[in-house]
Amino acid sequence: MYMDDYRRWLSQELEDPALTRELKEIEGQEEQIKDRFAVALKFGTAGLRGVLGAGSNRMNIYVVRQATQGLANWVKTQGGNQLVAISYDSRINSDVFARTAACVLAANGIRVRIYDALMPVPALSFATRYYQANAGIMITASHNPAKYNGYKAYGPDGCQMTDDAAAVVYAEIQKTDILTGARIMSFADGLAQGLIEYVGDDCKEALYDAIKSCAVRPGLCKTAGLKLVYSPLNGSGLVPVTRVLRDIGIEDITIVPEQKDPDGNFPTCPYPNPEIFEALRLGLELAKESQADLMLATDPDADRVGIAIRCPDGTYELVSGNEVGVLLLDYICQGRIERGTMPQKAVAVKSIVSTPLADAVAEHYGVEMRSVLTGFKWIGDQIASLEAAGEVERFIFGFEESYGYLAGPYVRDKDAIVASMLICEMAAYYRSIGSSIKARLEEIYAQYGRYLNKVDSFEFPGLSGMDKMASIMTALRNNPPAEIGGCKVVKVTDYQKPEQTGLPAANVLIYALEGGATVVVRPSGTEPKIKTYFTTLGKDLAEAQAQKDVLAQALKPILA
Repeated sequence: MYMDDYRRWLSQELEDPALTRELKEIEGQEEQIKDRFAVALKFGTAGLRGVLGAGSNRMNIYVVRQATQGLANWVKTQGGNQLVAISYDSRINSDVFARTAACVLAANGIRVRIYDALMPVPALSFATRYYQANAGIMITASHNPAKYNGYKAYGPDGCQMTDDAAAVVYAEIQKTDILTGARIMSFADGLAQGLIEYVGDDCKEALYDAIKSCAVRPGLCKTAGLKLVYSPLNGSGLVPVTRVLRDIGIEDITIVPEQKDPDGNFPTCPYPNPEIFEALRLGLELAKESQADLMLATDPDADRVGIAIRCPDGTYELVSGNEVGVLLLDYICQGRIERGTMPQKAVAVKSIVSTPLADAVAEHYGVEMRSVLTGFKWIGDQIASLEAAGEVERFIFGFEESYGYLAGPYVRDKDAIVASMLICEMAAYYRSIGSSIKARLEEIYAQYGRYLNKVDSFEFPGLSGMDKMASIMTALRNNPPAEIGGCKVVKVTDYQKPEQTGLPAANVLIYALEGGATVVVRPSGTEPKIKTYFTTLGKDLAEAQAQKDVLAQALKPILA
């Protein structure tokens, strides 16, 4: 079957000559052909994500056309404005795929609002809501290596598509012939007929205004003299992040020159992920050189931000996603209570794999902390339920340990622009009172206990990878461990059983251990990995780390 598909692609006159070259190069190499054609990229709530190249199991214009025709068929059943918003980041072919999607939608009589230059995930979520669109499309593979691209689909609320809608779109995709099934018109014709329009300055300015309205202490940064090093990691963050920071009064911003301009090859870091030291290395060197107070880096689609802070001895320390989440929650609560802007019955939201330290901080300030499944759409879901009840102002903050944060209900996905603004404001505030982010973090640990949160990943590449992951998860369910690293398992929570959790079913296992530590095991939704999340609590960092090491060592033979 896959050989027939390969020969069919090879016999066509493809519009992208690079795809034809690739198909000719793999002639006679069955494994290479099988890898590209044996399966198709599956469309789910996170859309599509895959390696760039030829075939149904790769990201290319034909896969994008097929997916967009499936989406168009769904939009046509939805009534409303019959409009879709589109944005894209700096990845290879992101602009091409964005225009391709616009051309398919226009050919189906669906209006399009597309950004005239690359813009990040929060800008897409905002435009979807601003134009009351039926759907949104973001062309990105987030923080994956350069050889990847992807297609994220959003619902009318600006949140990633629901399971039900994604299932309908996937069914429509499967009915659509990949090479000939999509309707298509030229981009120029779409513009000329008024079916394709660019996102207006009114929408862009409204986004910036919405972000700036989330300031906790407006005006503080104008006099703080904060010195910042920033890296957009060759992605889409440069324009929006620097625009908002300058608007709030931060002028001393040094951009990492090698990572300034959009470049989908990500020449300075093979993995453009602000969670990883290698991606921040150049920024850290520049920060040390210029004695900056703070170093920030946003990922290619600017929905996550990683930070390094200057310590009293002049060294720089990376702050984890959990720590930044706790620091921001603490700063927002403290500042809003002080200024009288804290809503009644305030709500914060975090994912189930994020640190329980956040629960303790929320409780201290009288804030309700809701824990949801992994994936920011579940945080968006909580904002939507508050909005439906006419109480959207109760939402003050949401975060995931994987460096995603949101303050304010103006979008339904994580936003590195607002997070960058609040991190800078927080740094400026602590500096203004003779303290620092580092000092505040140590105070938090002294008050609540020394929590340590670490994530380990086990990779399962190749076509058999998903099967291996599934069998490991099945084995853990059928034979749950009685102890891990000498610590007795006192409770197992299986998120496949909604009756246990009150949440939708998810492939997640949480082991609560004697002494208060927890271990979470879950397969990644976007990559062939099983992730293990450890939370340990010690009298100091060394004790918490030693406990984590013992637990990780014990899990290795099961997962490796």
